[in-house]
Amino acid sequence: MEQHQFNIAETHLAGSRIDKVLPEFNSEWSRSQMQDWIKEGLVKVNDKVVKANYKVKENDVIEVTEKEVEEADILPENLNLDIYYEDDDVAIVYKPKGMVVHPSPGHYSGTLVNGLMYQMKNLSGINGEVRPGIVHRIDKDTSGLLMVAKNDVAHRSLVEQLMAKSVTRKYSALVHGNIPHNYGTIDAPIGRNKNDRQAMAVVDDGKEAVTHFDVKEHFKKYTLVECELETGRTHQIRVHMKYIGYPLVGDPKYGPKKTLDIGGQALHAGVIGFQHPRTGEYIERTAPVPDDFANLLDELRHSDS
Repeated sequence: MEQHQFNIAETHLAGSRIDKVLPEFNSEWSRSQMQDWIKEGLVKVNDKVVKANYKVKENDVIEVTEKEVEEADILPENLNLDIYYEDDDVAIVYKPKGMVVHPSPGHYSGTLVNGLMYQMKNLSGINGEVRPGIVHRIDKDTSGLLMVAKNDVAHRSLVEQLMAKSVTRKYSALVHGNIPHNYGTIDAPIGRNKNDRQAMAVVDDGKEAVTHFDVKEHFKKYTLVECELETGRTHQIRVHMKYIGYPLVGDPKYGPKKTLDIGGQALHAGVIGFQHPRTGEYIERTAPVPDDFANLLDELRHSDS
């Protein structure tokens, strides 16, 4: 079982019920799930078990023991996933916004893995039963394309390509502010935020992280960019764009409080490309931004924003 520790350092959280506060630290946790964990004694405040109606205080130290997913509970589901490419070795699959990639506490069904298990006969087993076929991930509220491995040989090849930085991964992102130059590279290491263990940040002792971006369109208060990943750190684009002063629109963790609400960050993994593990052929697929993202861009084009 994995353990998490949080410090109530933000005064706006003080006075709120603990079952309401905990999901703010992890978007994959639901309030009802927290209530169950609290009943089971898996949540402590200042080393003491509490009830769900406990109101947190500033400087409280909260410890959460996360229950592990029971692998037997992972079942195939018909989620009508869009498959952009598929053969006996690999697939390229579209993950809609709001869908979690693999099962985790609070998300035992409706994940990309549940859908893959229904639509594909074989998936690689390297990541175990919880993450069959999963080579890399994108965030729950990020839409877009993912590579999927259908056997272990393909899985190892795709991972090696990711490590060699030879996989093409391009994202569309709408950010706050007007970027004055047409392109740029952000080379800044990323690691855990020392003040918030559920967030990432640019830190001196972090892992190498490189993001290239091209400006695609200017609005009065916003900029549409295409970001290409050289590395693939957790929340990399979201952290890097915030770091240079242009946080993503709608980002609940790294964006400003006053932003456009589209149910999460305006980020879409639109292009994925790699060498086929068996044939060596370069395969690339492109997916257009989802309707909510496209509609937001149209609104900005026809407004003064």
